[in-house]
Amino acid sequence: MWLEAPKPMDVQVQEQLQEWNEDVKECEMKFSMAKCEVKNGSTIKDTYSSPVASLVLTDSSQLTADGFEKLPDQIIISELGPNRNYSQYAPYFIEPIFKKEKQEELYKSGEVEKISHVPIRAALNDQTSSVFYDEQVRKFTNYVMEMGKKTLARQLVEKTFENVKRTQLERFNTSTTPELKENIETNPLIIFYRAVENCKPLLQLSPIKRGGVTYQVPVPITEKRSNFLAMKWLIEAAQDKERTIHFPEKLAWELLDASSNQGRVVKRKQELHRQCEANRAYAHYRWS
Repeated sequence: MWLEAPKPMDVQVQEQLQEWNEDVKECEMKFSMAKCEVKNGSTIKDTYSSPVASLVLTDSSQLTADGFEKLPDQIIISELGPNRNYSQYAPYFIEPIFKKEKQEELYKSGEVEKISHVPIRAALNDQTSSVFYDEQVRKFTNYVMEMGKKTLARQLVEKTFENVKRTQLERFNTSTTPELKENIETNPLIIFYRAVENCKPLLQLSPIKRGGVTYQVPVPITEKRSNFLAMKWLIEAAQDKERTIHFPEKLAWELLDASSNQGRVVKRKQELHRQCEANRAYAHYRWS
């Protein structure tokens, strides 16, 4: 009696892949047939499955043509590899609205009735409705942070605002006339916003290579990038200091100077604008 020799491993793998491909084609054919039936007005009560793919239907057994269009996103491939786009929340979950001002606007406009029955994602741990929460300050704190030391970065920013407050109160109390006192702003948050606004650049130089030569071409800058550069320059100016001066003190001085449209960061922005003005002859390379 002759025994059949075992097949090589490569042949076994190819046969298994061929079976999987046949299962996938069969599943796709059933899916297309079911889709045509739904478009014709009939309903689907079966769930198609195979060793490779399983089609997960919605809770309702009656599906319309519009509702069936979303089913391809719900095909789960279990044995071909993990789904890298997996999320805890379904796509129809909306972002949380945690600020009281935006919630009041929704109530006034009546938009809250449209989303009252829509599932909402959970808010992040740093998103709060506290009166002390500020999105701009939160971003600035993250830029100050190094090596994940969020508590230290928050303490440095709070100490900076305290130094700004002390300096402005001292100027306010030493002022002799009411006109001078009216021009002194004592709110550190307003001073911070003014400083960032005065440091935002409008243009930036982008290296573009043409004919083997790299040109510094002036291009408009986005609002998000401009806001980031303003905060980054303020932090870099505060870090360039003597060892005897603490970081919160130096940063407070930079914020006060920038709020009055003075200081190193404002000069850096103006220098960048001058370079963009000098290279305006290369502006056409932006579109070529």
